[in-house]
Amino acid sequence: MVDSPENADRGRATPSLRVEPTDDVSQYVRQRSQAARDVRWPAPPEPLTVPVYDNHTHLEIEDGDEPRSLGEQLDLAASVGVAGVVQAGGDIESSRWSAWAAASDPRVLAAVAVHPNEAPVYAAAGRLDEALGVIDELAAQPRVRAIGETGLDFFRTGEDGLPAQFASFEAHIALAKKHGVAMQIHDRDAHDAVLETLQRVGAPERTVFHCFSGDADMARIAADRGYWSSFAGNVTFKNAQNLRDALAVTPRERILVETDAPFLTPTPHRGRPNAPYLIPVTLRFMAEELNVDVDELAAQVAANTLEVYGPF
Repeated sequence: MVDSPENADRGRATPSLRVEPTDDVSQYVRQRSQAARDVRWPAPPEPLTVPVYDNHTHLEIEDGDEPRSLGEQLDLAASVGVAGVVQAGGDIESSRWSAWAAASDPRVLAAVAVHPNEAPVYAAAGRLDEALGVIDELAAQPRVRAIGETGLDFFRTGEDGLPAQFASFEAHIALAKKHGVAMQIHDRDAHDAVLETLQRVGAPERTVFHCFSGDADMARIAADRGYWSSFAGNVTFKNAQNLRDALAVTPRERILVETDAPFLTPTPHRGRPNAPYLIPVTLRFMAEELNVDVDELAAQVAANTLEVYGPF
């Protein structure tokens, strides 16, 4: 199976399978590979006049020539008009860290989940149910406002891992409904299967396609069903016309913006470290594509974010 070019910069770390609490959750950190990359942080963009929020980021992953703490990342983001972030988990450790970050700083809300690529790993170890139980416990915390990222990934997982992915996805859907929170979907080369699963099982009331990767037809289906589509820095990539077509047909009240940091750094900084402070680059590009005023789009996207996740 060939990966779609607009997703080529994405990647994840391997889970450790530890499900018991670490001694100090705040010290959990992962590192992105810096091999054959320009790891200099891009210069901060011109600040937005109307603040927005980063719908999906991974601040537990260190990147760049100078590592930045959670507080430093949030301060820099705030200085350019990014008022808050939704910090997303993908395994037990990163989900615990996400919940900790949200409880520690009012500029952070958390999403917690077992990533679809990691569900087969937990299942093979006989611990998927146990891991899902931890996600259930974390989702009860007041500043955990989403289950995510969950979904299906047919690019990195082979046929033997798909039953675990489907079982995990459906379990996460049930958790989002149980806790009355939003759901952030990871969908990679699995558009039809994700849409079918949501239709068959019943989607949570607030369902978001994180890092939307489909085309205009899929965007119309998502909007017709009341889902939100969140656009990341890859909407700026030259080879991602499908994402710009999708953006064009998505109703303004269903648009969100994200970094998926430290991945998917927007043009002209592609390949370098990404972080929430670069949201203005992507938002300005989106406003130009839609031929709307940046402040108008920012106000709408901010309102959409608060509708999905509630107040920070």
